[in-house]
Amino acid sequence: MIELESYLNGEWKAGTGKKATLKNPATGEAVAETSTSGLDFAAALTYARDVGGPALRAMTFAERGAMLKEMSKALHEVRDELIEASIINAGTTRSDSKFDIDGATGTLAYYAGVGKRLGDRTYLVEGEGEQLTRGARLWGHHLLVPRRGVAVHINAFNFPAWGLAEKAACALLAGVPVVTKPATSTILPAYRLMKTLVDAKVLPDGALSFVCGSAGDLVTHLGPQDVLAFTGSGDTGAMLRRMDNVIERSVRINVEADSLNAMVLGEDVEAGSDTYQMFIRHASREITQKTGQKCTATRRVFVPEAIIDRVIKDLGEAL
Repeated sequence: MIELESYLNGEWKAGTGKKATLKNPATGEAVAETSTSGLDFAAALTYARDVGGPALRAMTFAERGAMLKEMSKALHEVRDELIEASIINAGTTRSDSKFDIDGATGTLAYYAGVGKRLGDRTYLVEGEGEQLTRGARLWGHHLLVPRRGVAVHINAFNFPAWGLAEKAACALLAGVPVVTKPATSTILPAYRLMKTLVDAKVLPDGALSFVCGSAGDLVTHLGPQDVLAFTGSGDTGAMLRRMDNVIERSVRINVEADSLNAMVLGEDVEAGSDTYQMFIRHASREITQKTGQKCTATRRVFVPEAIIDRVIKDLGEAL
């Protein structure tokens, strides 16, 4: 069994004290253990702000995009290793594991393209500008520039790789350093991902930090220039919104939680038609992919009453 570490202040660090055990859900076998006890999260955030922030802000969008492209390439080269880590720790099928890993590399590649299109500049100009006085001597423009803080990302258990990559890609492209904290129970593929990126040396120092285990007091050290992004339950999201420092220091927070999705089959769709078959195919996939443990999973299926028995039969066979 291996001991996992956090990557903070530009180095790998193991926590002390009681450790959380990661298991193979299919066998119950312990595969790894980790702890964040004793780690200085305040210092880690300061390092990200003071070291990672200036390095990213000095880069143009095109350079940040090229960095994301290199991240995607590095992860694609170890795709099979990441898939295996997902199978072992997340208990996913190979197909579902590929969905997560390929989602991570694909997202990084997409935002790499966005960076390339934004070009050799470090800020964006919003709108056409506006004359501020009667004369044309005073003219105003809104400039979009990186925040002088850190983006803390608390991710869900169901997409350890994709969840990390999709949040990090946006922040890094915007010139903001990231401290990412994947869900502990399925953190092994995210740990392998982070190991790969550190070894590949594709990021500036302090640009991406990794919390491997409990978040501890991490969020309490966030300030007015920082951003908090959370994916998980509505209850936890509400708790984070109510934290004293989040309110008092006006920490920007984004919460993705508790979705409820449906599929609707139109009354004009004939049973057996191409559209009908596509509906059955997609309904089956959305119900079963990641065992329904994803934000876009279908919770309800609405069909015309006249063909409900046919849909139940065909969907049952597809499942």
